[in-house]
Amino acid sequence: MPRNLYRYVLETSAVHQLFLVLLTVVVFLLEVVPLELQRRIIDDLVKHRDFSLVILLGAVYAGAALVQGGTKLVLNLYRSWVGERATRDLRRRVHVLTSSTSAASSGPEAEGIQASMIVAEVESIGGFVGGSVSEPLLQGGILCSVLAYMIHVDLWMAATAFVFFVPQLVFVPLMQGAMNRRTRARVQIIRQLSVSVVDGSSSDDARDRSDDERIQHVFELNMGIFRLKFSMNFLMNLSTQLQVIGALLVGGWAVYADRLEIGGVVAFISGIGRITDPWGDLVNYFRDANITQVKFGMVRDAIHQQAPRQAPGAT
Repeated sequence: MPRNLYRYVLETSAVHQLFLVLLTVVVFLLEVVPLELQRRIIDDLVKHRDFSLVILLGAVYAGAALVQGGTKLVLNLYRSWVGERATRDLRRRVHVLTSSTSAASSGPEAEGIQASMIVAEVESIGGFVGGSVSEPLLQGGILCSVLAYMIHVDLWMAATAFVFFVPQLVFVPLMQGAMNRRTRARVQIIRQLSVSVVDGSSSDDARDRSDDERIQHVFELNMGIFRLKFSMNFLMNLSTQLQVIGALLVGGWAVYADRLEIGGVVAFISGIGRITDPWGDLVNYFRDANITQVKFGMVRDAIHQQAPRQAPGAT
């Protein structure tokens, strides 16, 4: 197996990743179309009061939503298929070790690690492979396209929203790093627990106490992850609400001064909502990338260590 997770992605799905990239570009380029249509519908109602034009724009809006939603559906199904192929490949590699009778891949410790890998660990790795390239491209593309549109609508509103967004660039990486460390420790402890379960053929008080301590430690690590995760979500949501308030104040002043139409404010606030999800998804992606790289490294090392060694001179 390759040493790096992304090299494994390219080895198993390079051609499919290219098609996923093309679908992803179509999806995020369509993201700004509903925002512009919202602005035009509101402005036509306020200024021209031409309801027939509003009906036409509404039909275009529905068509754009249908095209974007259908493309995203195809993208998600394709990514899932690519991910499941990778999961199947990893399970087959681990199954070779499970079926082997060599000393290198037998014994309670090896069997416990194999059980942990084939049941749980490869699932998350395979799932990550499906979106390893398209996910950051999709979410980053949505962010860039929507932010560019927001700057186009009104520079001052965009600047105000950015000021309230900046704190996330500080607390998100710090809290995410803390979650990554806890997740790595949890994977290692679960492996130890799997080894103990496979090894334990009879009741052993010392082993039972060790297992109970491991279970308690996993519980504490999970609760620590939950506290960090939901606290980060709370702070990110608070930041989003402050951006909306700032946009209402600055945009309201711009409308009052006849420098901006009301449709621009409506589209801008909708844009804030549209950058919240991709930003959160990007945060989750980089968290998953770090965690999956750790899991991939552990699976790779286990396969290399337990795989039957070739005899000297064998081909």
